[in-house]
Amino acid sequence: MAQTVLDVLTIGRAGVDIYPLQTGVGLEEVETFGKFLGGSPTNVAVAAARLGHQVATITGVGEDSFGRYVRQEMRRLGVSDEHVITSPDLLTPVTFCEIFPPDNFPLYFYRRPSAPDLQITPHDLPIEAVQEARLFWLTVTGLSEEPSRSAHARALEIRGRRRHTVLDLDYRPMFWTSSHEASEQVRKALEHVTVAVGNREECEIAVGETDPERAADALLESGVEIAIVKQGPRGTLAKTRDERVEIAPTPVDTFNGLGAGDAFGGSLCHGLLSGWSLERVVSAASAAGAIVASRLECSTAMPTADEVEAVMSGTPVADVNRAQERVR
Repeated sequence: MAQTVLDVLTIGRAGVDIYPLQTGVGLEEVETFGKFLGGSPTNVAVAAARLGHQVATITGVGEDSFGRYVRQEMRRLGVSDEHVITSPDLLTPVTFCEIFPPDNFPLYFYRRPSAPDLQITPHDLPIEAVQEARLFWLTVTGLSEEPSRSAHARALEIRGRRRHTVLDLDYRPMFWTSSHEASEQVRKALEHVTVAVGNREECEIAVGETDPERAADALLESGVEIAIVKQGPRGTLAKTRDERVEIAPTPVDTFNGLGAGDAFGGSLCHGLLSGWSLERVVSAASAAGAIVASRLECSTAMPTADEVEAVMSGTPVADVNRAQERVR
């Protein structure tokens, strides 16, 4: 029987997010925590699944209780775990955060000496799935060490710059030996993708530019078809070779901003696959990000299509959340 073509296939980090249930205090004062599925590309997959797509993730977990939880939660949230490897030697990573609304959310990654998702090898890749997926999503973190770096390079080779191949610039310094090394690897990857998305600091690593216009132009010059630059309170800039769109930020009272980028990514996948205009794609992604920024968790907070549409139509995010609470 022929394999069903996936709408979205992501590759990279997976683990457990441990979020404090008290805000405004450091971890030393927190008494209770919530446990959630984590890892940016895995959360992007969850967000796309919530929007109705058939989704899978290539990643790795440990042979431990948290590894079993990750696979179980992926399935529960609509993401296939068929392409998840299990490492007998490394533990499933855990990430803690602190929540100081509206704009301070320190992260603490427990991924030493490495993490199972960074042990994916080229031999672990589902070649047909990578080739045929309607959208393939990868992040810069997966380029940070071997054998994951080689696996990502092989996946891009298999993919052959097929539309849509999306690179999340997602630069996190703690995963790299130097910013120079990161820049070198990102620039190699840009030659093989059709869409790049990141904030101004991540664009500096990718193309040496922090000015949004120059950064977007430099990304286009690298060969991508769509460059998306997040500008924080100034909104989002998106450019192709013949179109420029700038979307104002969606108004929101931020509770935990850590999941906003993953919600943005999942909605971006949805919009690209739906054939929407660039303006509508970015507007929906902005709305999705705002919704998740107003909620505690990330994976289980991903919005539905109706919620995104409501916010795009002018319904305040707070009213969308109140409606969700009534449904519960």
